[in-house]
Amino acid sequence: MIAAAWVLLAYALGSLPTAYWMGRVLRGIDIRTVGSGNVGATNVFRSVGRGAGIATLVIDMVKGWLPVFLCLRWGPGGLVPVAVGVTAVLGHGWSPWVGFRGGKGVATSAGVFIALLPGPMLFAFLAFAIGFGLSRRVSVGSLLAAVALPSAAVWRGAPAAERNLALLLGSFVIFKHLPNIRRLMRGEEPPVRFGNTDNRAAS
Repeated sequence: MIAAAWVLLAYALGSLPTAYWMGRVLRGIDIRTVGSGNVGATNVFRSVGRGAGIATLVIDMVKGWLPVFLCLRWGPGGLVPVAVGVTAVLGHGWSPWVGFRGGKGVATSAGVFIALLPGPMLFAFLAFAIGFGLSRRVSVGSLLAAVALPSAAVWRGAPAAERNLALLLGSFVIFKHLPNIRRLMRGEEPPVRFGNTDNRAAS
């Protein structure tokens, strides 16, 4: 029962639709109907504004980090923190607040692994920075990070449960980015242009 309570808490936190609320409160828009339609930080950045996008990114990371951090400190141990991380990301990806839609899980997954695997996350952040810096496309950085994290977890000898979780959530991020991959292959994925927001399809 205690483990189930932690999992439910993680899902509840993960499901909070930060991007949707940012659009509603700051612009009076439904973020699902503008830009890419994605309920995530990049669409907020483009459709609402830079500050709102950054705030969404940070809050979505905290949604993943906080339940795992608390569970590591005060939870029952074992595989429960791993289960908590999974359900936080699932809550973000399929939120009941917005019709079981959600974002791609990149920021929330990052928050989970900042708590669980801080070392490998440094490599994932580096991969994201390189991919985004060279392409100016968040999707490219996110996809590289999704590959780098499980690779770094294996290389650094992380416990099997954490390695498997890195592979699972990395695969989830890649799956959620399939539309972006198709746009990249067609040369239609728009870059992020700082100081300029628009409503075109984005990651």
